[in-house]
Amino acid sequence: MQRLSIIIVARNEAINIAECVRSARFADEVIVLDSGSTDGTPELARSEGATVVVTDWPGYGPQNNRGIDRAGGDWFFSLDADERISAELAAEIRTAIERADVNGFRVPRSSMFCGRFMRHGGWSPDYTWRLARRGHARFTEHFLHAHLEVDGPTGTLANPIVHYSYRSMESVLEKLNRYSTASARDMTADHRRGSLGRAIGHGLWAFFRTYFLRLGFLDGRWGFMLAVSNAEGTYYRYVKLWLLQQRHGVADSAP
Repeated sequence: MQRLSIIIVARNEAINIAECVRSARFADEVIVLDSGSTDGTPELARSEGATVVVTDWPGYGPQNNRGIDRAGGDWFFSLDADERISAELAAEIRTAIERADVNGFRVPRSSMFCGRFMRHGGWSPDYTWRLARRGHARFTEHFLHAHLEVDGPTGTLANPIVHYSYRSMESVLEKLNRYSTASARDMTADHRRGSLGRAIGHGLWAFFRTYFLRLGFLDGRWGFMLAVSNAEGTYYRYVKLWLLQQRHGVADSAP
């Protein structure tokens, strides 16, 4: 029987961590990498049976790779603190890791926006690579938008991760600011160029893609709010990229 490790990266996730770890306890081990929480997150995780490693925060990709390196299972699953694994997904994962012909799986995700699980707008199903055979997959080194790269054949699971991403408008605004800053850092490392014109253009495109192309309008008022939020996040990402480049003396490359 193949062994499974679940890796959770967390910081100040007291509101989430206990239920997150509880949903992961079907695995052979649960590892929480805590990057300096001050709200009792490590203690809550330990009380639910997780192994807690207190460390710094090198970014989402590098932190997950630290977890992979510490894992003892034949397979690993990367789980965020605001996500949950249902009983149905847990059973599917257990079946999937016994396959010898696949090295990794993408998993659908059902995400919450302002207290409502979205059905459209690119949020359901939102496929993400999370489950892989150890030794055959690593995360990219991006600070925020890192993704898992799998070497070899892959598959797709059917049951979704439950993602309590944005419980309220306050959390939307807080994450919009934090994520746009981190995204600008990633884009700088990738040698992307910013400008006010690009910020406006990409923001408008993000709204159009979310609301029309990805059928966000079918979610009614929440779909419109999600499209506006995606547009704002994209706009601020490119504005912050542009301002970072101005600070470092990089000349404008576009309107």
